[in-house]
Amino acid sequence: MMQADPAAVGDYLRGLQQRIVAAVEAADGAVAVRDAWEKEPGASLQGRGLTCILEGGALFERAGCGFSQVRGPKLPPSATQHRPELAGAPFEAMGVSLVFHPRNPYVPTVHMNVRMLAALPAGAAPVCWFGGGMDLTPYYGFEDDAVHFHRACRDALAPSGEDKYPRFKTWCDDYFFLKHRNEQRGVGGIFFDDFSELGFDDSFGMLRSVGDAFLPAYMPLVERRRDTPFGERERAFQLYRRGRYAEFNLVWDRGTHFGLQSGGRTESILLSMPPLASWAYRQEPAAGTPEAALYSDFIVRREWL
Repeated sequence: MMQADPAAVGDYLRGLQQRIVAAVEAADGAVAVRDAWEKEPGASLQGRGLTCILEGGALFERAGCGFSQVRGPKLPPSATQHRPELAGAPFEAMGVSLVFHPRNPYVPTVHMNVRMLAALPAGAAPVCWFGGGMDLTPYYGFEDDAVHFHRACRDALAPSGEDKYPRFKTWCDDYFFLKHRNEQRGVGGIFFDDFSELGFDDSFGMLRSVGDAFLPAYMPLVERRRDTPFGERERAFQLYRRGRYAEFNLVWDRGTHFGLQSGGRTESILLSMPPLASWAYRQEPAAGTPEAALYSDFIVRREWL
């Protein structure tokens, strides 16, 4: 049992969203749309949030970063699969979630999420846990990019114990896996869920460290690759691989399922979807091409550090 301080968590998450959106706007030279929302009275889920999204930019074809803070009368099944004793309890959930889909195929797509979920059982103290992480999905692989990203993840977790990076790296590889394709989604990163083992203060501290590490982990990769020339071939492969991203988000992603099952705001839940994607029947890249190298060298389980 932990005593939560939702105000402190909410203040941090709102500030994190503001910092990230400002960095994206500065990099792209465009202004994101800010869509504040509130659930209507009488809805099954009560709360509010802010969805910030930049679409059609010179750098980012779609970059969405959302904050939400909601309360509901009953935890959905996706939240209690590891805690059946809390089934049916009211809950509060808050988090920042983002997915950036760059225009240039040589710039990787990225996902990051940090969140807190609190079960509020009647007559008992709140039961709180944290989750989140970040992962990188390139279309054209660069080893130094993957190493930089994983090093930033490792360093963010180091104050919380040397075991955290290898443990959460494996968890990320396990989670961001398309079972129906027998294929990793990308080069991974870190992922954790239902986390409370350090106590409230230190678990929240670990969450802050992960959130603060996002911009240093990702933006240097954007600057390295944003001006790389590309043509129709690279663009077609990017759209094909984005189809895999859409498949994972709709079929396997626990966060998407939680949001839809709990009556969340569909537009905000699906901000992670790519603006354009494609599918082709049994498309296989020719041996020796950069596209083939993505499959053989990058979207496989590897120790990057």
